[in-house]
Amino acid sequence: MKFAIFYEITVPRKWGPDAEARIFHEVVEQVQFAEEMGFDAFWTVEHHFLDEFSHCSAPEVLYGVIAAKTKKIRIGHGVRLLPFPYNHPCRAAEMSGTLDILCDGRMDFGTGRSATMIEMGGFGINPADTRGMWEESLSLIPRMWKEDPFAGHEGKYFKIPPRNVIPKPIQKPHPPLLMACSSPESHQLAGHKGLGLLSFTLALNLQEVGRRVSLYKDAIAQAAPVGDFINNQAAVFSLVHCSRTNKEAREEAEEGVLWYNHKSFEMLGQSVPTFVQEGSGYEYYDKFNQARPEKFTFEYLDHHSMVIVGDPAHCIEKVQQYKEIGVEQLLCLMQNYGIPHEKTMQSIRLWGEKVIPHFK
Repeated sequence: MKFAIFYEITVPRKWGPDAEARIFHEVVEQVQFAEEMGFDAFWTVEHHFLDEFSHCSAPEVLYGVIAAKTKKIRIGHGVRLLPFPYNHPCRAAEMSGTLDILCDGRMDFGTGRSATMIEMGGFGINPADTRGMWEESLSLIPRMWKEDPFAGHEGKYFKIPPRNVIPKPIQKPHPPLLMACSSPESHQLAGHKGLGLLSFTLALNLQEVGRRVSLYKDAIAQAAPVGDFINNQAAVFSLVHCSRTNKEAREEAEEGVLWYNHKSFEMLGQSVPTFVQEGSGYEYYDKFNQARPEKFTFEYLDHHSMVIVGDPAHCIEKVQQYKEIGVEQLLCLMQNYGIPHEKTMQSIRLWGEKVIPHFK
C-alpha cells in the first residue's frame, strides 16, 4: 500500500486577503514534511476559476519548487488537462519533460479531460469534444517524448508538423501514464488503455468504489496500452485527517469535510443542464439530478468509509478497508477548508508515525 499527499489547494476567503500566498508556501512545507514522514507521492489537480475550492491552476510551476526541495517523493499530475486550449500536446510534453529532468525521474503523468462547465466555458471548450481531444493528445505525448524528431501528426483536433519536441523526460521508455476517472465507464477505459487509475469519485460508498476498481482491473487484464507499457496501479482519493483522538479529529475536520462535499455538489450541479445533453460525453452527470446532498452528514460519510477522519487506530481500520477493495495507492487530501496549517502538519506526522508503518 502506497500513500500520497493530495492537493486541491483550498483557500477559504474567511482566512483573509493574504491567505492565498501563505497557503502556497504552507503546501510546500507540508510536502517536504510528508516526504520526511514516509509518504510515497505528492499529487495536485489542475483546476481553473474554482474560487476557494482549488487555486491550483498552474501545477507545473508548483512542481518545479517541489522538485527542488525534495529528493524521493514522486511528483504526480493529478491531472494534466489535455483538451485544448487548456494545454496543447506539445506544451504538455515540453513541460512534463522539463519536470521529469528537474525531479530526477520522479514524475507520474496523470491525465484528464475536465469536469465542470465553469472551467470549460471559461476556455471556450465544447464538452462533446473533450474525450476526443484527450484521446488524441494522449496518443501523441508519448511519441513526442521518444521520437527525435517527432514525425508529425494530422488528426481531427491537432495538426502538428515534424518537430523535435524538447526536452525529453529521463524516465525510459517514458514516464508512467494515468487517467482520472469518476464514472464506471471511465474506469474501464483507463484499464483498456493500460493507464494507471486515479479514481476521483463523489457520493459513493466504499463498496461501489471497490466495484469500479474491479472494473478497472478486469479491463487492464485485456489492455492495449496507449504507451509503451501497462501501468497497472489503482489509486483512490479520500478526504483524510488524523488527530490524537477521534473527537479532536472530527472537531478539526468536520467543517472541511462537509464544505468539500457541498461545494463539489454545487459546482457539478451547475454543469448538469449542459452535461446531460445527449452526445456531451458527460451523461453520467444525470446522477446529480437525483442526489440529495443534505444526506451526506459527517456520520453518513464516516459510516460508509467515504472519509478517513479519526485517531491513528481508526485511520488504520479505514485504510485496511480501502486495501481490501484493491486500492494500491491512497490519495490523501489533508489540506482542506477550515483546517489550519499546524493541524495539517500534525495529521501528516501522525500518519507517518502510526499509519504508514502499519502497511509497510
